[in-house]
Amino acid sequence: MLAKSIKRSETLKNLSMNTIIGLIIIALGSFGQSSSYVPIKKIKSWSWESFWLVQGVFAWLVFPLLGALLAIPEGQSLFDLWGSGGAFNAMFFGVLWGVGGLTFGLSMRFLGVALGQSISLGTCAAFGTLFPALFAGTDLFQGEGLMLLIGVAITIAGIAIIGYAGSLRSKNMTEEEKRAAVKDFALTKGLLVALLAGVMSACFALGLAAGAPIKEAALAGGVKPLYAGLPVIFLVTLGGFFTNAIYCLQQNVKNNTIKEYTSVDSGTLVNNILFCALAGGLWYSQFFGLEMGKSFLTESPVLLAFSWSILMSLNVLFSNVWGIVLKEWKGVGSKTIGILVLGLVVLISSIIVVAMSQQ
Repeated sequence: MLAKSIKRSETLKNLSMNTIIGLIIIALGSFGQSSSYVPIKKIKSWSWESFWLVQGVFAWLVFPLLGALLAIPEGQSLFDLWGSGGAFNAMFFGVLWGVGGLTFGLSMRFLGVALGQSISLGTCAAFGTLFPALFAGTDLFQGEGLMLLIGVAITIAGIAIIGYAGSLRSKNMTEEEKRAAVKDFALTKGLLVALLAGVMSACFALGLAAGAPIKEAALAGGVKPLYAGLPVIFLVTLGGFFTNAIYCLQQNVKNNTIKEYTSVDSGTLVNNILFCALAGGLWYSQFFGLEMGKSFLTESPVLLAFSWSILMSLNVLFSNVWGIVLKEWKGVGSKTIGILVLGLVVLISSIIVVAMSQQ
């Protein structure tokens, strides 16, 4: 009896340590993603469609490809892995996610980093967590499924509180203050765009689920669990790149901005490419960190399923920290800031509640 108790205690200790390590890794990636929109502010003489396309080359092609190359079993290629099944569906969901990524960028334009990311990522957290669970046949009204649903409900509550803080912010700010904080501030339009971005962005999680056979093939080939899912991520981001590239190039032609890529002087061009590369690398770090972090959560089924929501919640937290640093909440009252902080606390509590349920 004593031996069993000691063994159970050691198991819980290891589980707790792995959980902490996994969450820290996911948090580091989340901080990178939430910081990715800061370098964009350093880009000069380019329209939105121009810098969005160039940073997308790095965020959705270059860095995901480099990550995928880490997960190729010896004697195989990426094409061998993709032939294991699920590649087309993963890329298809990536195309749909691309719509979310595109409108996600627009939500930043209309609402700013803090509020735009909060609404988009909150919606994405809910749908991206529940959709894969439902498609896998999980009963959301009992057992682990119920715990997952409770966690998502708390997440949505946190997002709703943050959204309310955003509405108060809009009422309390003068038109001049709105324009100073966010050049194209438009609350109603921004909220609609952000909600659409969240729903469509959830397709990224569906893409990861669809590419599960590829990840399993990588593991079977001896690839470490830390990297096994990276080839699937590349397929999803590749699909998203197609959507964004088509739209951005269309906007380049429509707005006669396609010449921007070559009309700027060499110094500005180098500056823009470097900051786009930095933004792209920071953005990709969230999914690199997510895959690495998930490898430490395999003994916690609910926490593993909830990892998508954890990532989105942390993105909201860090994006609002950046929003405060960038003075996007400048001019609002202490009541509004208090409500914002309450919403962030509720978001963090969703992670704690789910994590504690697994101990």
